[in-house]
Amino acid sequence: MTYKYFLQGCKKMKSLVFSILIIFSTHLGAQEVHEFYNGVRALGMGGAVIATVNDETALLSNPAGLGKLRNYFGTVIDPEVEVGSDNDQLISLDFLQALRPQTVLDALELKPDKHLHFKGQLFPSLVVPNFGVGLIAKYRMDADFDSPTAPTALRMSYQNDIGLVFGFNFRLFDGRLKIGFNTKIIDRIEIEKTDIAPSATNLSIESLASEGLGIGTDVGMILTMPWKYLPTLSILARDLGGTYYDFQEGSFTGSSTRPNAEAQKIDVALALFPILGNKTRGSFTIEARDVTNLAQASSTSRYLHTGMEVNFLDALFVRFGMNQTYFTGGLEMAFGNIQLQMATYGEEIGYGTTLREDRRYTAKFAYRF
Repeated sequence: MTYKYFLQGCKKMKSLVFSILIIFSTHLGAQEVHEFYNGVRALGMGGAVIATVNDETALLSNPAGLGKLRNYFGTVIDPEVEVGSDNDQLISLDFLQALRPQTVLDALELKPDKHLHFKGQLFPSLVVPNFGVGLIAKYRMDADFDSPTAPTALRMSYQNDIGLVFGFNFRLFDGRLKIGFNTKIIDRIEIEKTDIAPSATNLSIESLASEGLGIGTDVGMILTMPWKYLPTLSILARDLGGTYYDFQEGSFTGSSTRPNAEAQKIDVALALFPILGNKTRGSFTIEARDVTNLAQASSTSRYLHTGMEVNFLDALFVRFGMNQTYFTGGLEMAFGNIQLQMATYGEEIGYGTTLREDRRYTAKFAYRF
């Protein structure tokens, strides 16, 4: 019976996903949309997260999710690493090299048709029902040439975020309505360049980067109806009012320029949570990012995310989804205090009218108490 409902749910979700993508997709390229935080679970579910998050990552994904916690979680270590499919042809598995601008330029000069992507992050945290606090350290590098046949400029996007985040949630109407917010204090080092010459030498983070301290907040809402499958609506305002990294200068590079501000974005999601069988639960969700600017976007498909999760005994989690029309999949195994997660997803990195998928692989190990 469990598998019967599971297969039925998969078919319904597939039909829903493709119907929405057909209706709303505009197949035009644009540069990659970077998010402040994406965890492995969300990436396995097509990047959709704000209506389903129910663990410590709610602090960053949607603070209203803190209202779903039934107990406390303390995450001691949780290294998370993500690589693009071209990385092994560029710099192999030397992650430190992937964060050095000159090394990245030299590697891409040899293979100008490739795209380099690397991300590593840590998020030790402590959360209890309706409250949490955590430390975030994130490093991300993306780079490629403007043309694979006649490269004239290297495009580089680098971010190094180190900061503190804490969040609160308020439960109303017996928990059916949850309203949460967080405060993020982030020191950001950023490189956003589209015109680095192939002949450039002695490139370094210090010579290219902007740095500054920013304080921002996200405000989220989760409304769950007491009906079968628990239909849920979630709305999240990211970087409410905008987050500006000019509160004070940064602490590491001494840069006199400040990173780009993060504009406010509104995300909306719907979700269902069916019981699929004895000790087997499901989650189905669809999410639209930055809905206030969706109509003006050159490609609406890259703002759509859909996903599903099947939870077996709170020990094995299987995930599928669509991220910007690209397939995603994930797996999680939980053993006592140990958590192992992995996922693969496709990201749209094309420019102009060119569509281009970058297939990525991410994994996380966490020790929690």
